[in-house]
Amino acid sequence: MPHLPLRACQLCGRVTRRGTTEHHLIPRMCHSNKWFKKRFTREQMRETISVCRDCHVSIHKLIPSEKELGRDFHSIEALLSHEQLANFVSWVRRRK
Repeated sequence: MPHLPLRACQLCGRVTRRGTTEHHLIPRMCHSNKWFKKRFTREQMRETISVCRDCHVSIHKLIPSEKELGRDFHSIEALLSHEQLANFVSWVRRRK
């Protein structure tokens, strides 16, 4: 099996042994919702970012509402504007 290069997390910038997972900026459960269909293209709804497991878990722990995630936090900048998530990312960047 070929060894794939590990990618850096798009939030904290770390490269971890566990690699990254894809986070949908607009959660998949919202894709059939009329509010989202009116405001976002199919391509925008499919957009993902690569994040380490620590950041991915924190996103969903700190912003548990899928609709809130899709409406208010559908970009890297918006995610980092969430005070608790920004504090977590700042803290995790200092970890190895």
